[in-house]
Amino acid sequence: MGSVPDFLYHPRMFRSRYLDYAELMRQLREWAERHPQFVRLTSLGTTAEGRDIPMLTVGRDPDDIRPAAWVDGNMHASELCGSSAALAIAEDMIKLHLGDPPPALPAHMIEALKDTLFYVVPRISPDGAEAVMKTGRYIRSSPVDARCNKGHAYWEAHDVDGDGRMGYMRVACDDGEVVELAGFPGVMVPRTPEDAPPYYKLYPEGRIVNFDGRRIPDPYFLSDNQYDFNRNFPYQWAPEPEQAGAGHYPGSAIETRAILDFTAKHPEIFAWINFHTFGGVFIRPLGDKPDHKMDQADLAVFRQVEAWAKEFTGYPTVSGFHEFLYEPETPLKGDLTDYAYHQRGAFAYAVELWDIFRQIGAEPKKPFVDNYTHLERKDFIALAKWDREVNQGRVFRKWRKVRHPQLGEVEVGGLDLLVGISNPPFEKLAEVCAQQSAAFLRVAALAPRVSIEVVKRDVLGPHLTRLELRIVNRGYLGTYGPSSAKKLPHVEPLRLTAECEGGMQLGAPTAMPIEIGHLDGWGQGLYSGMSIFAPWTRGNVHEKFVTLVAEGKGKLTVKVGSCRTGHRTLVVEI
Repeated sequence: MGSVPDFLYHPRMFRSRYLDYAELMRQLREWAERHPQFVRLTSLGTTAEGRDIPMLTVGRDPDDIRPAAWVDGNMHASELCGSSAALAIAEDMIKLHLGDPPPALPAHMIEALKDTLFYVVPRISPDGAEAVMKTGRYIRSSPVDARCNKGHAYWEAHDVDGDGRMGYMRVACDDGEVVELAGFPGVMVPRTPEDAPPYYKLYPEGRIVNFDGRRIPDPYFLSDNQYDFNRNFPYQWAPEPEQAGAGHYPGSAIETRAILDFTAKHPEIFAWINFHTFGGVFIRPLGDKPDHKMDQADLAVFRQVEAWAKEFTGYPTVSGFHEFLYEPETPLKGDLTDYAYHQRGAFAYAVELWDIFRQIGAEPKKPFVDNYTHLERKDFIALAKWDREVNQGRVFRKWRKVRHPQLGEVEVGGLDLLVGISNPPFEKLAEVCAQQSAAFLRVAALAPRVSIEVVKRDVLGPHLTRLELRIVNRGYLGTYGPSSAKKLPHVEPLRLTAECEGGMQLGAPTAMPIEIGHLDGWGQGLYSGMSIFAPWTRGNVHEKFVTLVAEGKGKLTVKVGSCRTGHRTLVVEI
């Protein structure tokens, strides 16, 4: 590690503060260098500004393909906590392989996790996150703006007061829509009919491109940065203006295309967690249809995920369609978890980390998405008090007067969303990370676990040996993953092949491969299995038997599996 100070490699640094790109890469390299037997560091691709999109593969024999869990975070630039949560899961799996598993994890789940690969992409938006951390400007995902239509007036981030940060500006206006909350400098709230002046307009700290000296354009969260990565995936993708942030075409952003390229070549991914902030909620499929149109076997497994979410994080779980549409009956297009669930056949869901609404005592709303917009004056007061008393005043700053080159006198300051709203305070970060890891490791332990064994061996004559083989799935999930994934081309059934060495040959069967088909797991989710009125289980749908007859002496190598599950090999000496 050369002359780099040891504190930069402290394995828990990301649990107490947010890492910039250099610190993030140092942590990942340190893990890969110290634990090459079960850690690989690779790059999914290179961003527009030349940064690697790092991916950590964690698992026993990490180059051996088998059922895998995907973890990603920070696809939205300001949502830094997603990186920390992803790193926490990676660290907990590294410790598990070192013989120090997380507390309260049952031994059989630990064994299942040892057989599971983890693909961890802690920062999908390295360029955007770096810009947010270093300048404070608003970026949804990437600083890139490759749009041709730039002849209109629009806001562009700019450091008006020269303090190195880009936040917000307010301008006094008799017709303004906001007022300052009495007793709480820096806190701007929607104006009500009863509010006395002064009134204000609220804008991003910046300047107006193509300004004609009169018309001030509406601030728009994608005014000077083009992409929302979570609208650039192929499932039901729709272009602008139908879907803001969609990009030119699915995968047109370098970062999303890198994920598509990798996951298209890795059908073994059966579980997928997509970390966002903020709100404190698990968002599961379906995103575009009501629950009664969902595969009910999948829904039962998601109910199990919901139980763990509640137990270990306290967060509720909601349907994307029922409780997380920004506009009624208008599903989001090009969403990552929709792609992962519908097109890659993974149990996929998003987590909005950091339950700020619960922290300030706001009354829960239904649908959940209304928590973000249906805030009353008392909620703003509670938030301001919480920021002052718990968050060390990181969110609300006092306003400072400055001369704007286009608008004249303005005030700069107000909100700094990064620590306290967009992400939890540093003091809460370790708790958030631990909760998410405890919940997701249990989901990852549901992996299918295929094995092959000899259950009977008979000598039929001086040169004939009959072997009865058992192919069994000891995992919770079937070899297909979600029930709905069975129809996907890459969710192949199991097949068995046998090869002879040393002069031996296979007498029966003579045709290879042998079709095994899919094997169910033992799990059925919550509320879909045994009933008090019908207390019986299924038959042996988790196993198949194959009989082979070998002629002569030598070595028989039997391999069973698929691109979905990877392959298991059994060598028999005869």
